Amino acid sequence: MDSIQNRITAFIKLGAFLSQFSQEKFDKIEGIEHNDLFFDGFKHQIKIAQEKNSWFTKENIVFALGSWSRALTKNNLEEWVSKNKLQIESPKTVAIVMAGNIPVVGFHDFLSVLISGHSVLVKQSSNDKHLLPFLAKYLEYIDEYFKGKITFTEQKIENFDAVIATGSDNTARYFEYYFKDKPNIIRKSRNSVAVITGKETEEDLQKLSDDVFTYFGLGCRSVSKIYVPKEYDFNNFFNGMFVKKDIINNAKYANNYDYNKAVYLMSLFDLLENGFLMIKEDESYSSPIATIFYEYYDNEIDLKIKLHQDKEKIQCIVAKNFIENEVGFGQTQNPNLWDYADGVNTLEFLSKI
Repeated sequence: MDSIQNRITAFIKLGAFLSQFSQEKFDKIEGIEHNDLFFDGFKHQIKIAQEKNSWFTKENIVFALGSWSRALTKNNLEEWVSKNKLQIESPKTVAIVMAGNIPVVGFHDFLSVLISGHSVLVKQSSNDKHLLPFLAKYLEYIDEYFKGKITFTEQKIENFDAVIATGSDNTARYFEYYFKDKPNIIRKSRNSVAVITGKETEEDLQKLSDDVFTYFGLGCRSVSKIYVPKEYDFNNFFNGMFVKKDIINNAKYANNYDYNKAVYLMSLFDLLENGFLMIKEDESYSSPIATIFYEYYDNEIDLKIKLHQDKEKIQCIVAKNFIENEVGFGQTQNPNLWDYADGVNTLEFLSKI
């Protein structure tokens, strides 16, 4: 007999399985269901994911899996589900078009659809297609209810009742046209910003380095822009970032750093840099890899108004006692299950289709 409690239990077990892969060294834990079948196989998938996409370092994959293993607990899942009325009378098929910028980036949508009681039709990004199908297979072994509920496709998606699609601003326009006749959530590009007041401690700014550098800054929750008061001393910022200096040892990151630096220098832009990170004054939100944009502000009220006006472009605002709904320094990559992308409650959407 299927029930939401059974589905929660299955994801708790998946979280326990993932906890084995949340440290640099993968260790089998006693008592994890179906470990003999799945442990070595998942280890292999992690290796393939690294080989296929050089942004997916072992460290970044482990970080993502660790975040999910911590999120998929009984308390978290029950608290999340209890915030929504999930009495689905007639289950539907929900298509998910996933991005591929960070490892298992579409997992929250996948989880939301299945926990709601719907079936899921997944179209993955070619950049991130090795981890999730394996985890889906594990779920089917944990609870046979999921058999037939999960489909992956590389073709054009067809025969679905609603869709959740994530892409760039360009692909979002295409999605909006293509999916206009179906209930949908269409996510566009967003970036995260940090507000610096000058009162931050060294520890605050070291924590901010996690928001800047985790996943090489490729996530929509990664800070790509900072706002600083006039006359701000950027040495404080760079001192905080210094704990991540070893990132330049990643060849792909270093290539991007060198390339972007050359472009900026040829264009005669004013730059500040420290050997692994450049900062450039720019009004845009989306900065290239190895670059943070900055903008000065005169007064806090004007800045709050601007951030409010641009809320469609911003995923997180990192700050300390500055604005409502801010995210603390170092916390952007540890969202709760109810911290929805773009502020759109996925479970509420799924309960109404």
